[in-house]
Formats: sequence, C-alpha cells, structure tokens
Amino acid sequence: MSNTSNTRPHSPPHTHTHAHPHAHQHAQTRVRERRQRLAHEAARLMAENGIRDYHQAKQKAAQRLGILDDASLPRNREIDDALRAYQRLFLGERQQDGLRLRRAAALRALLFFECFEPRLVGPVLEGTADAHAPVTLHLHSDDADAVPRWLDEHGIPAQARSRRLRLDREREADVPTWLFCAEDLRFDATVLPLDGLRQAPLSGIDAKPMRRASATQLRALLAADEIADYEHR
Repeated sequence: MSNTSNTRPHSPPHTHTHAHPHAHQHAQTRVRERRQRLAHEAARLMAENGIRDYHQAKQKAAQRLGILDDASLPRNREIDDALRAYQRLFLGERQQDGLRLRRAAALRALLFFECFEPRLVGPVLEGTADAHAPVTLHLHSDDADAVPRWLDEHGIPAQARSRRLRLDREREADVPTWLFCAEDLRFDATVLPLDGLRQAPLSGIDAKPMRRASATQLRALLAADEIADYEHR
C-alpha cells in the first residue's frame, strides 16, 4: 500500500518570505506618500493663512486630510521645503517683491539697533517670508532694560512678550521679545545675553543653530538679490 504522506506536494519554502518584505515596502511607500501630502497641505495652510508655527500647520493639515497616524507626520524641514516650492509655484514675483521689501527694512532696523549687536533671523533671511511674516531680529544685551529704554527714547511703542528658545542641546530659556511696527511692517525683536553672539539658538525647523545675518551680511545678500533680479530680466 502506497504512503500518501510521502507524495503530498510541499509548498516552496520561499513563498511567504517574499510576500512579507513586499508588504512592508508597500506600507513604507504609503507612509511616504501620506507624509508628502501632509507636508504640502501644511505648506499651503502656512502660505495662505499666515500660520508660522510648523506644529500647528502639521496638526491642521492632518485633521483636514484625516491622516492621524504619527508615522505619517512630516518633519518641519519637509514642510519648509514644500513651503518654498509652493511660494515659487503660486506666489512667484509677488512673494519675491515682498521679501525684498522686508530685507531692505531689516537692514535699516539692524543699523538702528547697531549698539545691540543685532542679527536678522527667520523667514525674511531664509527667503520664505510672506505678507504675514514679521521681520525677526535677535538683539544682544546683558541689561534687561536697555532695549525697551532704547525703543522708548525713540518714541516706538512696543508690546512685551516672552519666547522660549533652545539655546543649545541641553538648555532652554524664556527670553524677552518686543513687538512693534515700523514702515507698515511688523517687527519681532528677541533680546539675548551678549554671550548669545557666540552661538545662535537652535532652529525649530531642524534643531541646528539658526542661520543669522549681520548688517554687513544682509547688505551682501541684498546686492546678490539685485544682481540675480537684473540677470533674470
């Protein structure tokens, strides 16, 4: 009598081992696509609604698209890249004109605050400033009253705020910030101690030291912008 157990066909041993990596790769692709969709939606919200907080834009985009898993949330850098692409595509010259206007005003502000070792930071320097963006400055002084006194002496009304900054990997601090208007633009001046000149606070976008520019560096950037603008005509 024949033994049927010896003739039963066996499944190839590799059948299941290929299916699992394929499913994993498909899942990764879906997460990547969701991240891109969320990054572009967050960028659109920032550009159209003047949202400056990346986390807020990210959460609003997730709610709008109904994508609620944390793995699909894009990094701030991905949103920043998407914002630049959106501005190039949909805002074009209008955004560039506004950026040039703000950079020129920023240079005048840096000269005005010269005694505080000022630096330009944020969207106006990075090139992502829109019609809602303030000109963001870092001023440096160990005298807590020096900046408000300077503003008061020059007849500039300002609102006091406090902002939490990451000074480095280990330290965070609440630092005074003064909000005021000049030349029909909003300015946002954060006051740091003098030793803050040695290393910029960490960026909320990529946790690296913030890019910042002195008056000399901004003047060079404006000259480069002018040359680029001339060459594109």
